Amino acid sequence: MSLALSCLLLFGAQQADTSDAAVRTAVADGISFLLQSQNENGSWGGTTNATMTSGFANPATYHCWDVGTTALASLALLKLAEGEEAEAATERGLDFLIENADLRRPAEWDVDNVWGLVYGLDTLAKACIHPRYRDTERGAEIRDAAQTMVTGLGKYVSPRGGWGYYANPNANWQPEWATSFTTAVGVLALVAAREAGLEVPSNLLDAGVRSIQRCQQPNGAFTYSVNAIPRHLRLESINQVKGSLGRIQVCNFALKQAGVELPEESLETGIQQFFKHHKFLDAGRNKPIPHEAYYAVAAYFYLFGHYYAAEVINTMPELERARYGKLLRHQVLKCQQKDGSFWDFWIASNTKPYGTAFSILSLANTVEAW
Repeated sequence: MSLALSCLLLFGAQQADTSDAAVRTAVADGISFLLQSQNENGSWGGTTNATMTSGFANPATYHCWDVGTTALASLALLKLAEGEEAEAATERGLDFLIENADLRRPAEWDVDNVWGLVYGLDTLAKACIHPRYRDTERGAEIRDAAQTMVTGLGKYVSPRGGWGYYANPNANWQPEWATSFTTAVGVLALVAAREAGLEVPSNLLDAGVRSIQRCQQPNGAFTYSVNAIPRHLRLESINQVKGSLGRIQVCNFALKQAGVELPEESLETGIQQFFKHHKFLDAGRNKPIPHEAYYAVAAYFYLFGHYYAAEVINTMPELERARYGKLLRHQVLKCQQKDGSFWDFWIASNTKPYGTAFSILSLANTVEAW
């Protein structure tokens, strides 16, 4: 029995409409939510109904998350939405990113500005070459802001070559910790910047790639942190495959986009693992405490993981794209709320916009010639 058939039988009782029409409706509802939830200053997010206390975040931290959220929402509208209202919302979102291109570290131990930098750079780099902005004065303004974000990533890179979001407050100003998945998003942003013609230091990109490779395990998993000696720890560790499901896809995709020659089967093996062990992502979804589920899976890896799984699936041959795309559609569509939004981990009012952006971009990637 094929993996795809096994998964369909496993989830058959819950199976909803996963047709192209259903996907287009879900994406349209997601776009409507984004248009309705944008703040007056052009951003998405904020501290309304915040659950992360001052022990984990301060107002500057939330601001950094809002920059990342705004980047994702702006990218989703740029790629998927049409019409004057959507274009105006995208413009306001880009204005907010440009105004916050020089995004600073929020605290002595907190480097969550990296999330704003990696997603902000990715969105601005893609906007640079979008037909709406290419070879225009607006495009030049976007390009300058994107270049500032490249500089920011150079400032906050770990000595190990990647990026994280926390740091030892007793260490020097350069963050010393890095994670595989943050680094992978950073590498993808730098690749997008390079494709847009921005100046990307080769050593910065190459060091990020080496950090991801350092996390790679023989069984296909990627360790959570970038360590000198990667290790599984125990059988129920977050560094096992079942704890790595949300990281495998982004790490494999980043290596591929950066030009690393991967074994032909590695990308599909990662996707097979993703659906074979998907119940561990399900067990963590919507849980209020990070890493409380089996294999220390955190809820916020759910839609993040599906977004990059969709990117990987989109690189596959037609038959595999259709097979895995249908499985992915089901797992994303079941997360949609009555207001059109999607979410997996509650932080504050940025939760639904970033979850919605991840989701509609994922779903659109499963439709041929969107």
